[in-house]
Amino acid sequence: MSVRRLFGKTGALFALFVLLHAPAAAWAEPWKFGVMGDTQWTCADPSGRNPNTVPVSIIEQVNRQFIDAGVKFVIQVGDLSDDGKEVSEEERAAAARPLLDAGIGFFAFRGNHEAQKKNENGYGAPGFRQRYRQTRDGGFTKSDGGSFTVGSNFSSPVKVSRDLDGLSYSFDCGEGEERARFVIIDNWPLPGRVFANSTHYPSGYTIADQQPWIGERLDRRKRAAPHAFVLSHQPLIAEGHQDTLFSGFANEHPDWQNAFFASLQQNGVQLFICGHDHIHQRSIISSPDGKSKVEQLIAQSCSSKFYTPKSLDDSRWFGQKSREISVSQEHEAVGYYIFTIDGPTVTVDYWADDHGHWQSDASYPQGAGRSDTGVTPQFHFAKKERWSYSLNGKQFLVPQGASYAVVRDRFNGAEARILDGLNASESRDASPATGGGRGRVLTKVVGTGWIAAKPSKHRGNNLASAVLLLGGLGELGGQHTDTYVLSMSYDTAKVRPKMISSDGFGLVTKDAAGRWINAVEANSGGAATFIDGPWKRGYALGSYGIDRKHHRAWAVMNHEGAFAVANFSAH
Repeated sequence: MSVRRLFGKTGALFALFVLLHAPAAAWAEPWKFGVMGDTQWTCADPSGRNPNTVPVSIIEQVNRQFIDAGVKFVIQVGDLSDDGKEVSEEERAAAARPLLDAGIGFFAFRGNHEAQKKNENGYGAPGFRQRYRQTRDGGFTKSDGGSFTVGSNFSSPVKVSRDLDGLSYSFDCGEGEERARFVIIDNWPLPGRVFANSTHYPSGYTIADQQPWIGERLDRRKRAAPHAFVLSHQPLIAEGHQDTLFSGFANEHPDWQNAFFASLQQNGVQLFICGHDHIHQRSIISSPDGKSKVEQLIAQSCSSKFYTPKSLDDSRWFGQKSREISVSQEHEAVGYYIFTIDGPTVTVDYWADDHGHWQSDASYPQGAGRSDTGVTPQFHFAKKERWSYSLNGKQFLVPQGASYAVVRDRFNGAEARILDGLNASESRDASPATGGGRGRVLTKVVGTGWIAAKPSKHRGNNLASAVLLLGGLGELGGQHTDTYVLSMSYDTAKVRPKMISSDGFGLVTKDAAGRWINAVEANSGGAATFIDGPWKRGYALGSYGIDRKHHRAWAVMNHEGAFAVANFSAH
C-alpha cells in the first residue's frame, strides 16, 4: 500500500537532504517549528520552581532547545496547566516569555484542564482569548516592547459561532513550496454551549459543527500551501485515554469520523498532531469505514505526569483498536519535536531525555520518599527518532517478518527499488498483555522522496540519476537499519562508458562534508566489494555493482539516507 509520503526513523536523511537542494525556483528557505506536549505539574514542589501547577522547571529546559534550534514558532497541544485556574494559565503564558523575547512565536490551545471550570472562569475561554491574542493575528510583543508577527491568513470558524474566534483557528507560514497551513481545532465547552456525551469530557462546538470550516481551510485547490497540519488536544484514538476528538468513545459518531478522515486524506494532510496522553506515539489510524487514513502523532509529556497504554482488549475501546497500526512508541520520558519543512519534504526530529523511565505524579521523578522527589533533574536531550515524508514520494507499510521488496518508486524517468531484505525487528509497544501477548508488534513505514539532479559545472561529474530520499527502515534509538539491497536506474547519456566498467561508479550517498561517496562506505560493518554484474541473492553486506544490461546500480547496505548514481568523486 502506498500514498504520497516519505517516512524515516534514523540515519542522516535530513542532513543529506539539506546538502541536496533541488534547483526549483519556487523553493524558498527551509524553516522549522516546534511542538511540545501537555505541561502539568502534579506533585509537591520543594524547589519552588513550579508555581501554580505549571512545570516551569521542565518548560525552561525545553524552551532552550527550541531557541537553539532556531524554530519560527512553537505549538503546545493543550493542557497548559494542571488545575486550569486563571492564575495558573497566566503562569504558563509567562513561561513562554523566553521564546517571545528570542523572536519565536508561541501558539497554544485549550485542553480538558483549561475547560474544566464553568463557574470559575467560563471553561477558560475568555481568559484564553485575552491571553493569546496571537491566535487571531500572529502578533507578539517582546519584554522590551518590540513586536513581531508570525504567520498570515488567520481564520476562525466564526460562521459557526463568534465564541470560537481565536479558540479554533488556522494560519499559514512559509513561502513557495515551503508554505504550510495549520488548522487547530478546539471542541471544548463554552458558556451556554455544552454537548453532553458518554465520556467524562463534555464538548462544545463539535467536529460535526466545525467540519465545513475545517474542509474549507484544508481545501488543497484553494489554500495555496502545499503542506497542511491538523492539531487538537484529543487524539483520534489514544493509548491511555479512551475519549476522542469526536465527543465520545472511539466507536461513537462514525459519520463525523468518516467525514473528518476523508477531509484530511483528500486534501493531502500527512500528519495529525495531538496531546492528552503524555506519551510519544506514532500510529496509522483508519476511519471507521476504512476508506481514509492518516498518521497520528501523540506528543510526548512535558509534565510530571506520564501515562502508559491500556490493554488492547479493554472493553471501553469497543474493538476500535483494530483501526490503529502502531509504528513507534516511547513512554515515561520528557520530550519535544522539531519539524523542518524543506521543499516538498517534512522532517520530524523527536528529542527526549536520555534517562527516561520517570515515575509519575507524587513519585516524580524517581520515586516517593527520596530527597529529590518533586525536583526536576537537568535533562540531557538526545535525538530518539527521525522520520520524514515527501509530497513527491510514496509510503509502504512493512510488517515484521515481511520483505522490503514492496518498495518501488519512479520520478522523472528514474526508478528505484529494494530488491531484497526483511523487516527483522521484534520491537513491540507497551500495550499490556492481551490474551497472553506482549504488546503490539510495530510496523515500519518505509518511504521515498525525490530531488531532481542538479547539473554540475564540472564535465563528467554530473549525477546520472535523480536523488532518492529513502527512510523508515530503522527503529527508534537504532544506529543502523536492517540489511537490504537497493537498486537505482541511471541515464546512460550522462555516463561515460569507461566510468561504468570501473569500480569508481555506482550507487552513492553524501558524507557529512557533502562529498559523494560509495554508498556502502556508510554501512555499519561489512567490506566494500565491487561486482561487475547484476545483484544475486547471497551477496554480503558491502557488496555493490553495476547491472550494465539493465542500466542499474545496486548495493547491499544497512543505512538509509539520500542516494543517487554517479562516480564516487563527483561533487
